[in-house]
Amino acid sequence: MAGKTWGGRFKEDINEKVDRFNASIGFDHRLYAFDIEGSIAHCRMLAKQGIITEEEGSRIISALGEIKRGIERGELPINDDYEDIHTLVENILIEKIGALGEKLHIGRSRNDQVALDVRLYVREAISRMARLIHDLQKSLIDLAERHLDVIMPGYTHLQPAQPVLLAHHLMAYFEMLKRDSQRFQESLKRVNILPLGSAALAGTTFDLDREMVAKELGFDDISTNSMDAVSDRDFVLEYLFATSVLMMHLSRFSEEMILWSSREFGFINLPDAFCTGSSIMPQKKNPDILELIRGKTGRVYGHLISLLTTMKGLPMTYNKDMQEDKEALFDAADTVENCLDIMALLLRQIVFNTDRMKKAIEKGYLAATDLADYLVKKGMTFRQAHEVVGKVVLFAIDQKKELHELTLEELHGFTRQIKEDVFEWLDPALTVQRRNLPGGTGPETVKIRIQQARAEIPS
Repeated sequence: MAGKTWGGRFKEDINEKVDRFNASIGFDHRLYAFDIEGSIAHCRMLAKQGIITEEEGSRIISALGEIKRGIERGELPINDDYEDIHTLVENILIEKIGALGEKLHIGRSRNDQVALDVRLYVREAISRMARLIHDLQKSLIDLAERHLDVIMPGYTHLQPAQPVLLAHHLMAYFEMLKRDSQRFQESLKRVNILPLGSAALAGTTFDLDREMVAKELGFDDISTNSMDAVSDRDFVLEYLFATSVLMMHLSRFSEEMILWSSREFGFINLPDAFCTGSSIMPQKKNPDILELIRGKTGRVYGHLISLLTTMKGLPMTYNKDMQEDKEALFDAADTVENCLDIMALLLRQIVFNTDRMKKAIEKGYLAATDLADYLVKKGMTFRQAHEVVGKVVLFAIDQKKELHELTLEELHGFTRQIKEDVFEWLDPALTVQRRNLPGGTGPETVKIRIQQARAEIPS
């Protein structure tokens, strides 16, 4: 069967529609560089082991280099007539050097070949992801550093809770991204295992030097079970899980900025270049880019669930179902990388309405917890203080006053333990000053953390 590496056993050609349905060349062509890289390492090993001659190995490697350069220059377009990228490369190789090209496949199967290619892809994707995460972290650090003196309401249940530094709020996302980066890096030790040499599922009768190939390709180790090696996609699932958690963090941040840009909050102005308008309402400025990032989170989640579902019922070892891993993997990688890139660009141009934030902390009884802490320092238990302050807040609501607007006489109506110094504790702008413990929102603590964070990011 023309173009097929498996046609010898069949009496008739594959149905044309089935052939198209079965093919993966439409998406796995992006693996060409990894496929050729793996083939070159495999060829060097075959020559070193005496399975092919040094001269044969040199000719094959030279031809593979020409194929790679030809594809990169567009001189060898991806041909949909081939089933997959592995078949395409092999057939072009045979066209170039004849039957010698057929020797390249000694001791390997497409099963361990594709497992290798995907591992090489994921390894590079993790490297790209690390750089993009670090770029976004740098944008956050720069933004936090420029706004170290800005105080805003912190929220629980989307209700004003306590004053916090804007920088502290922004650095919370730095910490999320730090964990994201760690997840990707920690998964590398499971990605960076060489499957080549497992062949279809049982290994091979040829005396392959798998350690040599691992060293050539920069792998830390070789797989220890051939059946597991060709059927394992855990490393892809881990990558998709890590991208899903990362997208969840980007979605949360997007949601906050969408809220903050609304008239009701008015905390930020989004740059025009990152917004769109309405086709019917001339006044509109919509945060479409942030909404898209939020929306694409579901798309990435879907890829994780899709592959988990694909893998859950598969018997050993390789099954064609596993071809479904690539579109999920490639699209998730593309989606997340684009979202990281555009989020970092946005943060460099965002403008905060600091006056609006300052006014926001003056409403909503944000110093209530500090008043309770004050009463504890005066001798009350915290539960007693909590009860008293709750009644003070209720009274202030009835009087249409904020806590700092109450008189000392009014406060004495709840307890005589309140003294003149209480008003230092009722000023929302001063509450952050009392929270310089490690991890808190105090200015000194946040400044130190920003300095540490900057040192953590590769230059």
